[in-house]
Amino acid sequence: MEKLALLNGIALRQKPFPKHPMIGIEEKKAVLEVLESGKLSTFIAAPGKHFLGGEKIREFERIVAEYHNVEYAVAFNSATAALHAAVVACGVQPGEEVITTPYTFTSTATCALMANAIPVFADICDDDYNIDPEDILKKISPLSKVIIPVHLFGNSAKMNQIIKIAKENNLKVIEDCAQSPGALYQGRKVGTIGDCGILSFTENKNITSGEGGMLITDNEEIAHISRLVRNHGEAIIAGQPRSYNSSILGWNYRMTEVDAAIGIEQFKKLDYFNTERIKLSEYLTNKINEIPGLKILPLAERNKSVYYVLPIEYDEELIGIKRDLFVKALVAEGISFGAGYAKPLYYSPIYHENKPFIYNYYTGNANYAPGSCPIAEEKHFKKLIITILCRPPADFEDMNDIIKAIKKVIEHKEELNRNVNN
Repeated sequence: MEKLALLNGIALRQKPFPKHPMIGIEEKKAVLEVLESGKLSTFIAAPGKHFLGGEKIREFERIVAEYHNVEYAVAFNSATAALHAAVVACGVQPGEEVITTPYTFTSTATCALMANAIPVFADICDDDYNIDPEDILKKISPLSKVIIPVHLFGNSAKMNQIIKIAKENNLKVIEDCAQSPGALYQGRKVGTIGDCGILSFTENKNITSGEGGMLITDNEEIAHISRLVRNHGEAIIAGQPRSYNSSILGWNYRMTEVDAAIGIEQFKKLDYFNTERIKLSEYLTNKINEIPGLKILPLAERNKSVYYVLPIEYDEELIGIKRDLFVKALVAEGISFGAGYAKPLYYSPIYHENKPFIYNYYTGNANYAPGSCPIAEEKHFKKLIITILCRPPADFEDMNDIIKAIKKVIEHKEELNRNVNN
């Protein structure tokens, strides 16, 4: 093979991977319809039907609720906003604790801080990168109020054990499904197992509305409070004039009609997009598992992943290349990979020198020291590599380029190591 691109050779992949997200004529027509209507927001922070948003907002909420077979869906301008509203709606009070994983996007934990509550981190499982129910048990305290499991990389957490723990300890469960819309846990859609679930529609997710999120639930009170949080805390009181009389502290977390119009058309394509992700990921999985030193962890029986990203276990000794160097060489070949996912959140300054004021009044024992979640740290710093390329409109030939690049780097490992060491 030719010289490695990292060593001034020619990159194996000369063209970019297919553009994502996939936006079709349906989304463009829907946006134009909203623009021509002149009704771009239609939310009003006052009694009446427009307290709940315009026609597109309510249509988007309806199709999401029907898809998940739940009573309520509440649209937000981001999944972060939806998470914050969920924490408030689940009754979390200042100084109380929210147990979650450290191996996730920042807002899964900062949504607690936004409500003046305290994130407590439980370690992840070695077999699926999701929060470990056994470590949740160890982290429960008299201040615990909510558990937020994240269905990371498109694969579900161990919800049966988590729900059992929650019931035994009188805790609410908020499912973070930002990376897993349409995924199944033991045959059930994620987001429908806990007290509520949160979806994300940013442009890099399985489907997009540009920006946006959704809370789904069967709990009327959670739906009602989340709507108040979304729209300035204004109570809906039929027959009363607009008063700006907020009943609780609320924000402007309202999705626009344009976002909703895009989201509706994208959501119609969710199952198709997920099916294509699964085909590509399973194809690449079979190829990767043939390479000594690389392994895709198997899914639990009756689970369905929707593969937001493909996580790969990396064995540095078998491969013979330092993990970060291996990834750097792949990227140079035109193949987008990452070393690890997100540094465990408790490494962030917000949990140390930049702590929010609520910590001045906190009476618990949340631990943010390095080493507090050893499996998450091992995965991130040593064992995990990921790619986001297993998504439509990519095809099997694109997946073959990934395999060719991996093999090229491995075949040149002596030269790579020699040049780096020198």
